[in-house]
Amino acid sequence: MLRTAEHLMSGCGVKVAYGYTQSDEISLLFGPNEDGFGRKLRKLLSILSGEASAQFSLLLGATAVFDCRISQLPSVELVVDYFRWRAEDAHRNALNAHCYWRLRRQGRDVGQATEALRGLSRSAKNDLLFQGGINFNDLPSWQKRGSGLYWEDFERPGENPVTGERVVALRRRICHDLALPVKDAYSMFLRDMIEKTGASRGQVA
Repeated sequence: MLRTAEHLMSGCGVKVAYGYTQSDEISLLFGPNEDGFGRKLRKLLSILSGEASAQFSLLLGATAVFDCRISQLPSVELVVDYFRWRAEDAHRNALNAHCYWRLRRQGRDVGQATEALRGLSRSAKNDLLFQGGINFNDLPSWQKRGSGLYWEDFERPGENPVTGERVVALRRRICHDLALPVKDAYSMFLRDMIEKTGASRGQVA
C-alpha cells in the first residue's frame, strides 16, 4: 500500500502534498495549485483509481481494484479533521480485526466471530486480546493508525562534471512515516505540513 501510494504521489502527473494509507484505503491531499488534467474531477477519478489498481496488482501479483472519490474541503481545519477521522477509523478497524482473528483462531466461524464482537466496548475488546497474550497498545503504530507519506528535502553529495569539484545537491524524496503522531499532536503535524507545502486549500482523493 505504501508503494502504491508513493506511485500516486510521484508518477501520475498530479502534485500531492500528503498521502495517508490504512487497511485498503489511500488518501491524498492535493495542493491549491494542482492543475493536473485541468482539475477535471472525472479525469482525476479515473486516472487515480486506474493507476492504483494497476500498480497494486503488479506488486501483489494478482488482480486488485480500487475505486476513487474526491472531497473538496474549503479550509485547513476540515482537511485536518478528515485525516484525524481516517486515523481514528484505522484504530477502530485494527482493534476489531485483531479481535476477529483471535476468535477465528479459537475455532469460531465467520458468523460466530462477528456476532461475538457485536456491541463489545473498546475496553472489552482490549481485554479479549490481552487474554490471548496481545497488548493492543504495544502493536506497531502503523498497524493501529496507518502510515503517512510526505515530501522531504535531503542533500545528495555529487561532483561537478566540468570542474570535478565536490558539490552537494538538494533533492526531494518521499518519506514513509510509520509512526505518525496521535490526537492533537497529529493535528499540529498536519497543520505544519499543510503550511509548509502551501496546501492551505486543497482537495482530498
